[in-house]
Amino acid sequence: MARKFTLDFLRTETASGAILASAALLAILLANSPWSGSYFAFIEHPITIHIGAFDETRPVLSWIKDGLMAIFFFVVGLEIKYELLRGELSNPRRLALPVLAALGGMVAPALIYLALNQGPGGAPQGWPTPVATDIAFALAALAVAGPRLPPAIRVFLLTMAIADDLGAVALIALLFTAKLNLYALGGAAAAIALMALMSRWKTAPYLFYAACFALAWAFTLKSGVNTSVAGVAAAMTVPIDPRKPGHEGPLNYFMESLHPYVAFLILPLFAFTAAGFSFEGLSLGDLFGPVSLGIALGLFVGKQIGVFGVGALAIGLKIARRPTGAKWLELYGASLLCGVGFTMSLFIGGLAFAPGDLAAQTQVRIGVVAGTLLSTVVGMAVLGFAQRRRDAEG
Repeated sequence: MARKFTLDFLRTETASGAILASAALLAILLANSPWSGSYFAFIEHPITIHIGAFDETRPVLSWIKDGLMAIFFFVVGLEIKYELLRGELSNPRRLALPVLAALGGMVAPALIYLALNQGPGGAPQGWPTPVATDIAFALAALAVAGPRLPPAIRVFLLTMAIADDLGAVALIALLFTAKLNLYALGGAAAAIALMALMSRWKTAPYLFYAACFALAWAFTLKSGVNTSVAGVAAAMTVPIDPRKPGHEGPLNYFMESLHPYVAFLILPLFAFTAAGFSFEGLSLGDLFGPVSLGIALGLFVGKQIGVFGVGALAIGLKIARRPTGAKWLELYGASLLCGVGFTMSLFIGGLAFAPGDLAAQTQVRIGVVAGTLLSTVVGMAVLGFAQRRRDAEG
């Protein structure tokens, strides 16, 4: 079951990576075309949702970021729980390398960003932006560049990215919580507690989980806490054990049901609305400003140093083992792909700076796109070379 889930997950993520790239490219093209006005009018168009006592008006981009992306983080939470209980993260001997590599891959990019943003014009608050890895984009690049590389490389990249996501969600919870509305926060906690109680009710209708999650999301939206936290917290209450022998459990059901919608609809829609920026009026200060440069170098340089450096040190000290059948060059290529931040980096960067700070938001997009592109191109080149050398060796 664990192997089947992992293979199905890899196939879905790999396919969605190409769609993500296409959505981002389309956004950038539209933002710099005669239809740019329509593009920006669409993402800024206000929409009001009024259901009973719930009344909220936000632009399209905000509803996608704080609404649909909560479902993405719910699925991320399900994936983290599955890996902790049944997957790679449940095996201590296999756990050490991806977790230590993930920690290194978070610390090194943050330090590089901070080093470039301490002087005049710097924005130190953006340091969490380059710490995350985009699973879908990275796995898609790996599948194209090294389709015959050892499966352990793919599993390492997947597990490292999931551990990385867990750290990113923790940072969002700690750093991007506005002034708290304790009543709303209490309502969100009550809804999640109800979901936890339902885990003891083996025949609880799945609709009840959906209703409680919607309540938790609505209360969290009003509480000042980012809705991504509600998504992950709600996922942790979903039971993994099947209701009947021979049947799949609620966790697998939700994960398999929601994952295609997240991979092929929600993430591309977020990429389309979040990645677009106009080249009009851009200066060298925008292209090479401390924010854009810190993010780009954090993703491209910091990720490979942190992931490969800490991973190699752990292997050398015999704290961890190298992925089965993988060579050092292949591990280095996978480490380069960890610099593919994209959706997660765009999400965190959007939180780190005020929505009205258009200059900073533009620099975030430039940095994320540049760092992701560099990491993708160089990572694929290294893995492609490693693949050809392995093929030549027979």
